[in-house]
Amino acid sequence: MKTLANHTLIYDEDCPLCQAYTSTFVKTGMLDSDGRKSYSATVTNAPEFLDIELAKNEIALVDTDRRTVTYGIDSLLTVIGHSFPLIKKIGYLSPVHYLLKKLYSFISYNRKVIIPARISETTAGCEPAFNYRYRIAYILTATLLTSLILHRYSQYVPMPQGGYVREFLLAAGQIVFQLIFMMKQGREKAVNYIGNLMTVSFGGSLLLLPILIINKFVQLPNDVFLGWFLVVATLMFIEHRRRVKLLAMPGILTYSWILYRFLFLILLFR
Repeated sequence: MKTLANHTLIYDEDCPLCQAYTSTFVKTGMLDSDGRKSYSATVTNAPEFLDIELAKNEIALVDTDRRTVTYGIDSLLTVIGHSFPLIKKIGYLSPVHYLLKKLYSFISYNRKVIIPARISETTAGCEPAFNYRYRIAYILTATLLTSLILHRYSQYVPMPQGGYVREFLLAAGQIVFQLIFMMKQGREKAVNYIGNLMTVSFGGSLLLLPILIINKFVQLPNDVFLGWFLVVATLMFIEHRRRVKLLAMPGILTYSWILYRFLFLILLFR
């Protein structure tokens, strides 16, 4: 790899994805050994040309020689493009750059609901600004994809069959039901929780995919589908409870989450 010298990425140390790709840049030689620095280690002595608030939302790449900064997808294209010029050229094509910028923002503004982290009281946190547009887009995307996978999976579970719309309404109904117990928490906290809720749901649906894939090659008995579904539901319960505690949300949210599922099953089998 061709090393981009005299450049430093300012990354969110509480974001596993940010840690992974910045570490990869250093290990592969795309950046030198001092080519990344955590946000908390930077903010206390930040150069005057670095916008520390923008750096929370979009990863900053500091050119220490020219004393300039690029942010977000432009930072990544600069690092990757130094070793792979063709990728940079393609990335800066107008429609491609527009889509990459939107995708980057979609992930960056939602990274704390994809993988939440406890806010440190001793170090400066790299918490992105709360963006309703990207948060709602994330919740809707997760709901649609979760519904699609559950619709496919439900065909192999011994229960009354329904269409994709039923699965979507089930997921959407869960959101409305949980919001009842978040009424006193404020709008931002409620939407933040719903983002975490849908991450748990989407993560659970992804865990169902391996069984669906295996079944394409080896026909599995319905008991396997049901058994694995129960395992996944248990893992989802554990993860939901962990997130509720991590975010200092009311503990009742975990039990209302279970209650909704039971109420749905009762209506389904009437």
